[in-house]
Amino acid sequence: MTKDDVRAAARRLGEFHEQFAPTFGKAQAQDNAFTYIKGLMICPERKSIEPIALNVGNGNVSAMQKFINSGPWDHEEIQDDLQHVFAKELVPTAAVSPIGVVGVVDESGFSKQGDKSAGVARQYNGRLGKKDNCQVGVFVTAVTPAGTALLAHQLYLPEHWCEQTAECKERRNTAHVPPGIEFRTKPEIAADLIRTVAVLDMVRLDWISADELYGRNGQFLDELEELDHKYVVEVPVTTQVWTTDPTLSVPAYCGRGRARTRPAPDSSASVKEVAVSLPAAAWRTLMVAQGAKGPLAFEFAAVPIWQKRHDKPGPRGWLVIRRSLDPKPEIKYYISNAPESTPLEVLAPVACTRFRVEEFFEDSKSYLGMAEYETRSWTGWHHHMSLVALAHLFITLVRKDLRKEIPALSLDRTVRLLIAALKLPHLNEDHAVRLVEYHVRRNEIARKSHEQTWIDRRPNVKLLPL
Repeated sequence: MTKDDVRAAARRLGEFHEQFAPTFGKAQAQDNAFTYIKGLMICPERKSIEPIALNVGNGNVSAMQKFINSGPWDHEEIQDDLQHVFAKELVPTAAVSPIGVVGVVDESGFSKQGDKSAGVARQYNGRLGKKDNCQVGVFVTAVTPAGTALLAHQLYLPEHWCEQTAECKERRNTAHVPPGIEFRTKPEIAADLIRTVAVLDMVRLDWISADELYGRNGQFLDELEELDHKYVVEVPVTTQVWTTDPTLSVPAYCGRGRARTRPAPDSSASVKEVAVSLPAAAWRTLMVAQGAKGPLAFEFAAVPIWQKRHDKPGPRGWLVIRRSLDPKPEIKYYISNAPESTPLEVLAPVACTRFRVEEFFEDSKSYLGMAEYETRSWTGWHHHMSLVALAHLFITLVRKDLRKEIPALSLDRTVRLLIAALKLPHLNEDHAVRLVEYHVRRNEIARKSHEQTWIDRRPNVKLLPL
């Protein structure tokens, strides 16, 4: 790889942006989009609206705030355009990957202070592994051998954000939550996002993968089957299945009372019990990826089963069990509706694709400012996430080209190359003066606001001039 290769990769940003620019609307909005995407990659400070506008753009912070917080452009249309580019650039042929495209459903938390941001509440934050004051988004990310891309996303609104009270309505108005947004569970949001991808018919998701929050939700699995999606989803250790046809365990009608239509309650077994009963020969060690620290390999077993759903027999499929190679192994359980002919060599890597999405979130939060947004509005959150998705897709495409010469090129190294090639505006005297004047004005506005708040809280205190 040469300096010319790096410069050429950086020049591609303009061509990349041209594919999406018309969807942003007017020329100023298009320029702001370009600046924001560029800033998410190279801004030397916190990658939020103000630093990007000041360090990468023309210094018009107010215009950038309006573009993110309330701009009329539709983030869903941007996601549609993104899916088109993804389908053209990253979807593999059958010869490259027998798995195809895996759509991974996952949620991610974003720590926040206060209670004004849309959807903020004390709720589980997966990144921290505990409850936190945060916002949570539901994401559908496509995974292929060539790279990942965020296809669709939506902010989760906790139930108390959807109550029919004056306080709740005021909270929603402050955060600009649209009136039609009602409470939906995360699996319901995920099913709707997958449906929008299917309806657009730009990207065919060959498989769906998700963690046990979604795997234990019967309605979510019903939706996937209605959409004719194959899936491999994680389930809790207590999940009940049948290893023989449950209809054969329904007692014959004896002529008295109501005929039994369901199998006896004790005829199913937990997935843990099924795993424990397997002979040693049922397990196979498979490598599912080549990681930076060596092969990513596990022991796998697959057992034909009938699902237990809504407390009655569900579809026939597979129980896939993954066991780590550690002395005290971690065991994961998955169910799938894949056809009987599906080999373990396909089921196993599909089950393990979530680690690629974990990398996506880690890279996006570490290098692309995914969690550094400073917007409270519903629209602003979705705008920011779509622009992060575009920045990540651009880096993925650059990385794909450069990896032809450097196969081990990581995303963070690709970002470093782009930082070197995408120069920041030169800090001349005029620019420096504008920056100082801006910060002086902003600090004075903040000081007066804090002073007025202090006075309003203490109406009986009289301040004497110094």
